[in-house]
Amino acid sequence: MVLQISEEKNKEKEKQKKEIGKAYGKYAKQFTPRPKYFSNCVKAFIVGGLICMAALAVQNRLQAMGLSQKDAGAFVTIGLVALAQLLTGLGVFDVIAKQAGAGVIVPITGFANSMVAPAIEYKKEGPVLGTGAKLFSVAGPVLVCGISAATVVGIIYWFIEKI
Repeated sequence: MVLQISEEKNKEKEKQKKEIGKAYGKYAKQFTPRPKYFSNCVKAFIVGGLICMAALAVQNRLQAMGLSQKDAGAFVTIGLVALAQLLTGLGVFDVIAKQAGAGVIVPITGFANSMVAPAIEYKKEGPVLGTGAKLFSVAGPVLVCGISAATVVGIIYWFIEKI
């Protein structure tokens, strides 16, 4: 009998918790702003397109100066990554990303930001245990080492080819 009363009280408490949860959900929904999916998509499309258009213009300019399409593409990629890292370091990238959304985050610039931001956040802990550790923990050691090595080897190869 006591066990049955205890089970009924537990069921009553669970029911009460669910009702409170639903009431809170309705209350919170009143104050939660509705996402603007269409305008966010338009902004992302325009900003992403402008980034790609600017990158293509730089690539075409480099090709007009005599670089091959492959070399010009490599320089544009390196330039985009370096620019995103610089803007992240200056604290400007996040401001742009809040306005532009996925248009800035999806291209390679978003990848550069995801590597640099945690490293900058933990720089006070030192170059090895702070910056280095967080750089490797977020992007993954294989990815960071692979991209870094490929960049260095690519630049060395390009210089050797030009000599």
